[in-house]
Amino acid sequence: MAKDVHVERRVKIPEGVTVSIDGMRVRVEGPQGSLERDFSHARGILIREEDGEVVVEGYFANSRKRALVGTIASHIENMIVGVTKGYRYKLKVIYSHFPINIKVDGDRFIISNFLGEKASRIAKILPGVSVTVKGQDVIVEGIDIEAVGQTAANIEMATKIKDKDRRKFMDGIYIYEKGVAE
Repeated sequence: MAKDVHVERRVKIPEGVTVSIDGMRVRVEGPQGSLERDFSHARGILIREEDGEVVVEGYFANSRKRALVGTIASHIENMIVGVTKGYRYKLKVIYSHFPINIKVDGDRFIISNFLGEKASRIAKILPGVSVTVKGQDVIVEGIDIEAVGQTAANIEMATKIKDKDRRKFMDGIYIYEKGVAE
């Protein structure tokens, strides 16, 4: 396996966004808020700012280090999109047996009467994420793509059906759209 002498990815910094780099800690601030992330686990990778761009680079890179350069650059791109536009996931409540009741209570998403169960199912809402319920739609929004995606997954997994035929019992809350909030 050949090593590349120099691998780099550049991420443009748009107007209205400031990126500050302190060693391997990257902080991105924009109109929606600010995000900070620590990449100190990435040995042998350098992050610096140059001419309105963030440069992620590595020297004498094997395949793992090449992949790491691309991954860190993608994380920084996601942070920039998050602080400028934000992220939105949409979920749909589907039931055929018992009507599902849903509500948001602080950092908990409460699902009651799921398949006629007496006990409510609870999904965790991560910090920095807002969840709104509009009829049979659940909208999850925030600036951190990982927190928004994990919260949507928590809600979807809370209604996972075990020990029943999935073809017959399709009740649940399912993600049907995800992307950038415009």
